[in-house]
Amino acid sequence: MGRSKTVLIWTVEILAVICAAFLLVCAFGMRVTCNSVSMEPGIANGQQVLINRMAYVFGDPKANDVVLFQPRESLNGEPTIKRIIGVPGDTIIISGGKLYVNGTQYQDPVPTERMEYSGRAKTAITLGEGEYFVLGDNRNNSEDSRYQSIGNITKEEIIGKIWFSASLSKLGAIE
Repeated sequence: MGRSKTVLIWTVEILAVICAAFLLVCAFGMRVTCNSVSMEPGIANGQQVLINRMAYVFGDPKANDVVLFQPRESLNGEPTIKRIIGVPGDTIIISGGKLYVNGTQYQDPVPTERMEYSGRAKTAITLGEGEYFVLGDNRNNSEDSRYQSIGNITKEEIIGKIWFSASLSKLGAIE
């Protein structure tokens, strides 16, 4: 009787932990499938990622965070995944295919190509309070803050921070 009682207690505890984890993920997180090539090579088209919806409740987004946001006037109207390049107070400019933040050439955390299109960032853009400048890692195939349809995004538009790849082919933390 003692052994079966121990097994029963362990089973109940394991089920409780699984239920608690499921509820936490449902309440605070979400899983999204990337539906474009704009974040390649870091996040591939069709790759699933996990979103932390609570990441910015008590703090602000930081440069290099990869976020899911709901653009105001995107062509497809769906939530979009991009990397934060500039934060409030930063000045962004793209010149000669290179990105500069506050006068210093930006050091990408992932390999990127020379940018063929500067868009709005052809002239200096200084971000106001609560504004963020986002780019896709696949710089020549991304609708992002360079385009009038996206522009600078606000903290209110950000749904959450991408923190983990849920795809078996690319399991792990997102840089």
